[in-house]
Amino acid sequence: MEAILIDQALRLVPYYPCPEVTLEWYQDPQLCLQVDHTTTPYTLEVLEKMYHYLSTHGRCYYIEYLGQLTGDISLLDNGELCIVVAPEFQNQHLGRRSVQAILELAERCGFEEVHANVYRFNHQSQRMFEAIGFERVAEEWYQYRLEQD
Repeated sequence: MEAILIDQALRLVPYYPCPEVTLEWYQDPQLCLQVDHTTTPYTLEVLEKMYHYLSTHGRCYYIEYLGQLTGDISLLDNGELCIVVAPEFQNQHLGRRSVQAILELAERCGFEEVHANVYRFNHQSQRMFEAIGFERVAEEWYQYRLEQD
């Protein structure tokens, strides 16, 4: 797996263990609520299990902006897309541009669709996925159909 260059400032970097940075993201109760429907912060053990699952069941990347890790994004083998952007980097379109890059990867890999689980109270993520072109297919599921040649 290689890095995906989005532009000079933004790229997706293949996952490597970096808990000294990533654990901090998952200490934010609001972020945990958006990701796991709980405000309970992650422990190091939970973080390691999550990244192990994401990196062994698909392609897991960090979102790197101006040389700093700012979130993570994964495309699982079943077509599910998972994304987290650290609170201080949200609302800068880093997530949107990262999702668009993952959709291009999914198309190159032959996926017909990509789906994302977004909790009904997570309006920020709902707006992002809808702006990209995802359609709501169930109360908490969004789907993006990829064009096939």
